[in-house]
Amino acid sequence: MNYTWQGVVCNFSANQPPRIISVNLSSSNLAGIISEHFYSLNLLQKLDLSNNSIHGTVPDFLGNMTSLKFLNLEGNNLSGALPEELIRRFKEGSLALYFGGNPNLCIGNCTEQGIKEHSVAKYKPNLIVLVSAHVGGAAILVLLFILIIFRKKLFKRKKELVYGIQNGEGTLSTMRLKSRNRRFNLYEILRVTNNFSRVIGKGGFGTVYHGVIDGSEVAVKMLSHSSSQGFKEFKAEAQILARVHHRNLTSLVGYCDEGDQLGLVYVFMANGNLASHIADGNPLYMTWEQRLRIALDASQGLEYLHSGCKPPIIHRDIKPTNILLDGNYQAKLSDFGLSKTFGNVVGDADYEPTGVVAGTHGYLDPEYCNSQKLSEKSDVFSYGVVLLEIITGQPVISKSRDEFHIAKWVSNLLNIQGDVKLIIDQRIQADEYDENSVWKAVELAMKCVSTTSDKRPTMSEVVIELNECLNMEKARTGKIDA
Repeated sequence: MNYTWQGVVCNFSANQPPRIISVNLSSSNLAGIISEHFYSLNLLQKLDLSNNSIHGTVPDFLGNMTSLKFLNLEGNNLSGALPEELIRRFKEGSLALYFGGNPNLCIGNCTEQGIKEHSVAKYKPNLIVLVSAHVGGAAILVLLFILIIFRKKLFKRKKELVYGIQNGEGTLSTMRLKSRNRRFNLYEILRVTNNFSRVIGKGGFGTVYHGVIDGSEVAVKMLSHSSSQGFKEFKAEAQILARVHHRNLTSLVGYCDEGDQLGLVYVFMANGNLASHIADGNPLYMTWEQRLRIALDASQGLEYLHSGCKPPIIHRDIKPTNILLDGNYQAKLSDFGLSKTFGNVVGDADYEPTGVVAGTHGYLDPEYCNSQKLSEKSDVFSYGVVLLEIITGQPVISKSRDEFHIAKWVSNLLNIQGDVKLIIDQRIQADEYDENSVWKAVELAMKCVSTTSDKRPTMSEVVIELNECLNMEKARTGKIDA
């Protein structure tokens, strides 16, 4: 957890006193030389002394502060040569260094000509400042005094998750994420997200931000530190996305693993999640063909997890909000935080006790809830519920219906009236769909939500039947031969 006080940022972690990680003394009317006391801040990551009247040489100890990642000395009266260690660290990319606006400061060659050539720094990575405030030079000492007074109070806060080897959880770096996934440092994440300026989603894991990398939009999921369960789900997602690759699964661009800052970077999905498009209150409803294509995309992604991965993967949280749509409305499964890998090839007879039932109310397989034994048919049940939502435009649970759950509501309509026109989303007109295609999709969905798992189809069978549904609808519109 970070605590900010007038330009000073502290890090508070379990079983350790608060430590200063960022100091911003920019434009604070400071004079004199750079104090050696900064060297005692051995966890300092950012130091901004820009736009003051500091003189003298740049001390060598700054280059030896291994935790320092950002140093801004611009706009002062510093002179002499920059320490070689600072220059070396900048060139290797471990330090962002700003030192322009110091007429008598130079790199290496400190002759009069050298000063003219090197006094204006050209080495300015486009990074975003973490904190910004105006404080006096005594702020650090005052802050330390305050922290000592309130130390006991701070330690009474909820114990936070400690990452890394200390608790055996491992970090993202130790998960052996494949080299195709880029590692970002925190300052790059800040730049990519424009300092976390646009929130596009929130969940138990934390917050998702919009970002841009090399002109391409991305989504950056940053982990909240509120619970150890959040970290477990976050780690599970990172591990799975590092090894699975399919057009109907979300794509991992890279990750951030810096101290207690953990993040995953994904390809941005321009049309959000499926739930917002099929909601009954949305006047811009999807056509029947669009719905079938999305249902087919999602089924193919799930089939890949069950049959194309070795060992197989059970998603455990299939629902409309976890089905994302790109700019062309191609569907991709997301949120693998609850996913579980099976040690053996998945089949009808394969079950694995999980100890704890995980998933979302309304989409949970009743057999799994009762037995706590998980199989791929648990995903099939959840998918069947989603398919019913796609067909009907109705929410999974609704108190306004005779039957709260969508599966029971559809079952009653079939048994009592047997008219598919009463089941399909009422926003779609009768001349806008092939009735046989709808019937086949409804029958498939009801097989998926059977209370007995051995009566449910596999996802491979679901894919075959949905393709047939789609071909029926395309034949109606003349897109293929009947």
